[in-house]
Amino acid sequence: METERLDVIIFGATGFTGKYTVYEAVSVLKDLRWGVAGRNREKLQAVLKEMGAKAKKDLSQTPIIIADVNDEDSLLNMAKSCRIVVNTTGPYRFYGENVVRACINAGTHHVDVSGEPQYMETMQLKYNELAKERGVYVISACGFDSIPADMGIVFVEKNFDGVVNSVETFLVNGVKDADASSGKAGLNTGTWESAVYGLAHSDELRGIRQKLYPERLPKFFPILKHRPLMFRSTEVNKVCLPFPGSDRSVVMRSQRFLYEHDKKRPVQMHAYIGFPSWISAIVVALFATFFGLMAKFQFGRSLLLKYPGFFSAGFVSPDGPSEARMERTYFKMTMKATGWPSSQRLAEGTDQYKDPPTKTLMVRVSGPNPGYGSTCVALLSTAVTILRESNKMPDNGGVLPPGAAFSKTSLISELEKHEHGMKFEILANK
Repeated sequence: METERLDVIIFGATGFTGKYTVYEAVSVLKDLRWGVAGRNREKLQAVLKEMGAKAKKDLSQTPIIIADVNDEDSLLNMAKSCRIVVNTTGPYRFYGENVVRACINAGTHHVDVSGEPQYMETMQLKYNELAKERGVYVISACGFDSIPADMGIVFVEKNFDGVVNSVETFLVNGVKDADASSGKAGLNTGTWESAVYGLAHSDELRGIRQKLYPERLPKFFPILKHRPLMFRSTEVNKVCLPFPGSDRSVVMRSQRFLYEHDKKRPVQMHAYIGFPSWISAIVVALFATFFGLMAKFQFGRSLLLKYPGFFSAGFVSPDGPSEARMERTYFKMTMKATGWPSSQRLAEGTDQYKDPPTKTLMVRVSGPNPGYGSTCVALLSTAVTILRESNKMPDNGGVLPPGAAFSKTSLISELEKHEHGMKFEILANK
């Protein structure tokens, strides 16, 4: 049976992210044997037909596996028929764990695009040891959340020529020459649902983390302070707010892993998101406050979930963004790293510096269509990297964030190869 395993199966291929993952698979997985999986054969065939036409390639012979997230036997059969499952079926808080468990039981790797810290950290708590025993990698946050931030810091450290104390990230999203024809919708309702439930249950994180990390990391000085709640950043010339995504939690897990594993001094990190004007930043801050309050109560949650279009002023739609809009969307994440030059390197990675940091490095990670273009390319690129370079990955397996898993692989150059991939560049080095 072993020889007949496919290399990759895209699970949830009929969902919005899944569909575009199939499209990107035509180029990213071109040397591999891959298939699609989901509940409904007709819908899977329709996606292969639609995305095949878009990619100008006949996908009608692509293997189809029927698997349902609530049927554990079907998930196990799916996992046994490939070397890695690319899982696009969210919200992962509800649908992720069964797939992870099936993959570990089948000895099959698993990657997904979750940006849900509670899910990711729970999977690490419950399955890390078992995954290591079985030689299986389970890696979440392999999309726009949080490859740019986590691999961006790996890129920073490779190019810093010294020791990094802290990194601040400034995310700017935009739409080039948007017009009315490209529509207002920018998000699919699945992403919205994940955000609603993530906020609703954010207070679970402390308990999960106390179990996951019973010992606190030592403090490293100088401590990176938070910026004001709203400020104009000279780094990107935008009005910035704290970025509420999963980037910081993912990066901190990677940094802790590299500290425990390689005795590397952990990088401190804060994440911000930039807006063109004070007014737009204030509107977003007010909306975020309102959204957060609504998500905390059962009644508010049910309204947010029932009327996403209304509460997001048309930004969220079950059909997701139009292709015209996706083609024009882009992101730029600027990272400012500060630390000490290599001439001041201390004997041990865990030693403390007496002098303030004197060196800075500015880098940028950028890409097109963050939600459904570079996300899908990044997800597939992590799968390709595991298949080709698992010998450069730690511990022979485990439930890991991307930075910890891929810091010694060539994932960054894989991401840079593809049209909808990501670009990593140095802006200034002082």
